[in-house]
Amino acid sequence: MDEQRDVRGAPPREPGVTTGALARRLGVSPTTLRTWDRRYGLGPAERAEGHHRRWSARDIGVVEEMCRLTASGLPPAEAARLARGRQRPVAALPRPRRAPAAAAAPSLERQRRGLARAATRLDAPAVRDLLAEAIDRHGLVGAWQDVMVPALHAIGRKWEQSGDRYVEVEHLLSGHIARALHRGPVAPVTMAAPPVVLACTPGEDHALPLEALSAALDELGLPQRMFGASVPVEAVAAAVRRTGPRVVVLWAQARSTASLPLARHLAEARWGVRGARGGPVVVLGGPGWAGRTVHGALRPATLPEALTGIRRLYPELSADPGPA
Repeated sequence: MDEQRDVRGAPPREPGVTTGALARRLGVSPTTLRTWDRRYGLGPAERAEGHHRRWSARDIGVVEEMCRLTASGLPPAEAARLARGRQRPVAALPRPRRAPAAAAAPSLERQRRGLARAATRLDAPAVRDLLAEAIDRHGLVGAWQDVMVPALHAIGRKWEQSGDRYVEVEHLLSGHIARALHRGPVAPVTMAAPPVVLACTPGEDHALPLEALSAALDELGLPQRMFGASVPVEAVAAAVRRTGPRVVVLWAQARSTASLPLARHLAEARWGVRGARGGPVVVLGGPGWAGRTVHGALRPATLPEALTGIRRLYPELSADPGPA
């Protein structure tokens, strides 16, 4: 059967997608799409008077490319120029040039900015891909230290300056980071050594830095017991008593959750038979411990410092330096 045509003999046009529907699909706001249209000309190519704007498949391809490029850290104006150029018909593309020997990796600042922008747009696929790329490029510890933490801080500043907006952005980014941290390889635990116990102090809900340390310990093949956020005093004490750890890591993001009595109690804990009694080394992690000391406790400022200190307590590890 012949294709149905309109009164002028042309095939009927596709109905297209509304701005609101496209915004939901891309994870951006309708205002963002209108701004890109106004500033960079990335709107629908065809407009009908008296009708809502409709985005064709070609129009959608352009803004999808815009989202991908801005998520990679490109400034919006440059991303818009490239997005328009990459959506030309295949027949109009210039003959390919010889590729350079090696493409330059995006700068750390560009990677951080791209990750924060993707999270702000609630563009979950882009956030997931950017996190995977960062880990592949820098390793788990480097990606955490140089990309993830700065992006989280940028979102946090935005939240503080906007009057409690962007909470959903912080939750989305934190959730994806937590999953990305544990997607890497896990070295088998072959040593018969006491574990590392990791726990947030009572009332402390910010467990993401502890997740990063847990994932890094997995890469080393160190035995560990991860207890997560806001662990009650009794539960921490019971875990230490039952597992006999060599190291206990207590994370406190806020000063109000940094429990000195708990840290001192664990640092003084002893077990074993008389003459061979031992106890754990306590590691105080997080800004909540600033200005507070516990005799014999380690106070690393960064994830690499924490790993270095913990590795020294496990001579059973091979000579391989592992992540740094």
